[in-house]
Order: sequence, then structure tokens, then C-alpha cells
Amino acid sequence: MGQKKLWGGRFTKTTSRTVETFTESVSFDARLYRVDIRASKAHARMLGAQHILSHEDVEAICGGLDGIESDIENGKFSWSDALEDVHMNIEARLTERIGDAGKRLHTARSRNDQVVTDMRLFVREALDQLAKCLQNLQDVLIARADQHAADIMPGFTHLQVAQPVVLGHYLLAWAAMLQRDERRFEDARVRVNICPLGSAALAGTSFAIDRQMTSDLLGFDRPCDNSLDAVSDRDFVIEPMADLSLVMIHLSRMAEELVLWSTEQYRFVDLGDTFCTGSSIMPQKKNPDVAELIRGKTARVCGHQMAMLMLMKGQPLAYNRDNQEDKEPFFDAYETVVTSLKVMTEMLAQASFHVENMRLAAAQGYSTATDLAEYLVRKGVPFRDAHTVVGQAVRYGVENNKQLYELSLETLQSFSAHIGEDVFGVLSLEGSVNARKHVGGTAPSQVRLAIARARVALQQTLDSKGA
Repeated sequence: MGQKKLWGGRFTKTTSRTVETFTESVSFDARLYRVDIRASKAHARMLGAQHILSHEDVEAICGGLDGIESDIENGKFSWSDALEDVHMNIEARLTERIGDAGKRLHTARSRNDQVVTDMRLFVREALDQLAKCLQNLQDVLIARADQHAADIMPGFTHLQVAQPVVLGHYLLAWAAMLQRDERRFEDARVRVNICPLGSAALAGTSFAIDRQMTSDLLGFDRPCDNSLDAVSDRDFVIEPMADLSLVMIHLSRMAEELVLWSTEQYRFVDLGDTFCTGSSIMPQKKNPDVAELIRGKTARVCGHQMAMLMLMKGQPLAYNRDNQEDKEPFFDAYETVVTSLKVMTEMLAQASFHVENMRLAAAQGYSTATDLAEYLVRKGVPFRDAHTVVGQAVRYGVENNKQLYELSLETLQSFSAHIGEDVFGVLSLEGSVNARKHVGGTAPSQVRLAIARARVALQQTLDSKGA
């Protein structure tokens, strides 16, 4: 026989055990207990302020909820899947502890607005935690960029050597991705931070509640405007899920490059023994498994986002039980992203960059060809003509196994009479990166200015969070 339900007055038969197992959510939504208790206490205090509950009932409810929270945290609370979810488990235990006052707590609310309030509180906390993790990783990238503000490496397009850059500039590009992610979370938080409590099942309540008071007690910006939308909306989960997917896409791109850079063919980075594993059969292997797992877990998070979109695509207003399925995807995606950010932060803080190998690689692949074309343009040659001249010089270099800077002045002048002795300064790696001294360029002087700006922006974010 199933356990008696708090909603069972309408029913003459108990729920089958099979259905209880199928419909329960307490196995995963029990983690919402803190926000559920917090929201219930706010609701009770509002009911007391509106003289809907007596002062004695409010104090009994809040005291009972404090005791339940302590029991849960000390492992003394027994969860029952027959009571379906975290909300019913807590309410049933509250009634056991304090009697009829516990039964009055649910006045002027429904599980529909209760669960969505809990999820908004949880998502809000998750966004704050994610922002901190993003800030920590940005801090490491900025610090590593400062260490390597003048160390030259090849920049790539199509995975082919393109132009010389400095490693600091490269690392700041990763930091820029994460800064956008952080700002997306801050922006999403505005739409998350709206209070649905008081919307009840779908139409509001006939009791004279004070929704602004409840909203204020829970730290929300304001109450939701429409009760129908409030209980059925899951945009506040889907939007952060999209942002979580983008974070993982960025981490995956970073991880992919670290995997490539750690190969013998590149030898740009050593990720360290603590972030690699060996092979069960090949003794020489040092595999970048941590970076590969970050890359792999990206598919998992993006899959959860798609699941949320499909969950909502056919739902009519207002609440539907389908929405029970919003929790596990978000919980798992959130935990995956937090863990991935923490691992990437630690890994990049300890990684050793082989700047000598990077410099050697930058000297190959005719990486200063564009510099030669721009040199000719400054000598009065139209760019398209300069492009053709340099292409011919590169072809000659390929056929003779020589880089541009290895060609003699006489050879270079055979392609264009505009080339003079000053060309070799242009063809050097330092000449190439130092020439790009505009905002956003890879010149070490500009990279150091960009590092300073990034530090100021990060500190301003930290200060605003602390305010």
C-alpha cells in the first residue's frame, strides 16, 4: 500500500508502488531543501504579516523548519519517495513536528509556484557560483599572459601557420571568451531573479497576500507579473543552460588546443603529470586525459540544453508535470561546468609552456609573408600586386627549402625592385609582432596594456559582487 498523500482527499485508492517510483522526484530534488525551507519561511512570515497566520503559527513553522534543516544536514532526515518530492517530504515532517500549524503553511500557495520559486533560487545561486569560477580562470589566464607577454609563437588559421603572435595575446583571447560568458550569466541573472511565489497553481490566490514582501525577503528584484506565465515558465532554466553550453564550447576549444600543443609534433606545453594519465599497454604514453574529458563533457552539457528545449516545445499553459524533468539536466550541467572550470583553472596555473619550441614553430611556415606584403604597400605597391609578389617569393622559398628571412637581398629584389635592405627587420619575428601596436594587436606593448585593462575589468567585477 502506498503512503497517504497530502493531496489524497479526492482519491479512494492509493497510488501503486510502480507509479510512485515512476513519478517521484525526491531522489534528485532533495538537494533543493535549503531553498525550499528558505522560501517556506518567507511565505510564512508574509502570511503572518498579513494576519493570515497567527504569530504563534509563524514562529512554530519557522522553528520547525529550522529543526528539519538541521536534521537533513546531520543525516537524521529520512526521505520518502512515497511523498514524491522535497516539498511534500518537508511539509509532512513539519506537520509531524508541530501539528496543525504545519498544515497551515501551504495556505495561499501551490506546489506549482513553490517548485518554480525553489528553482529560481537555486539557479540564481548557481549563476553566482559559476561567475566566481569564471573569474578565477580569467585571473589565471591574465597572470599567465603577463608571464608570456613577449614570448613569440605561431598564430594559426585553418591549423596552418599564419602570422607570429605572442603567447600572452593568445591567452588573453581565451580570457576574452570567458569574460563574455561571465557577462552572459550576469545578464541572465536579471531575468532569473523574479519571484513567482504567490502565483499559486496558476491564477493567484483569494488571500490578501503581499507578494512584494515575499520577493524582498527572498532577495528577488520583483514579483512575476503574470501568474500563468510564472508557474509554467522555464526560460530561466533554458537561458542559463544555453550559457552553460557556451562556456563548455569555449573550454572545449581551449582543451583541444592544449591537447594539440602537448603532442610531440607541437611540444608547446607540458600539462604536468598530475593532469595526465598513462597507457595500460604503452609505457611511453602521457595522455592529456583531463583536457580530453573537458572536451567530451561538452557534448553532455549541450545535450542537456537540447533536452530542455524539447521539454518545453509542446507544453500548453500553465503548469504540466513535464516540468519535473527540468531539474536533473540543470543540476548535472551546472556541476559539470563548475568542475570543468575548476580543473581547467588548476591545470593552466601549473602548465609549463615551451616558449623556445613555440618560437621555432613561428619561424617556419612563412609566417611573416603578410609583413612583406605590407612592407611593399608602404613602398607604394598596390596591395594586390604586393600579394602576388610575395606569393612568388614564398613559392621560390618552398621550392628551395628556405624561409623568407633566409633569402638573400638579391633574391628578394628579383621579385620586386622596391625591396631594400630594411626588409630584414620586417621579416624578423620581433619586427612582425612589434609592428602590430594598435589596440587589440599582438605587439608586447599592446598586450601589456590589454593585461592591465583585463585586470581592472576583473577587479571592478569583483568589487561590484562584494558591494
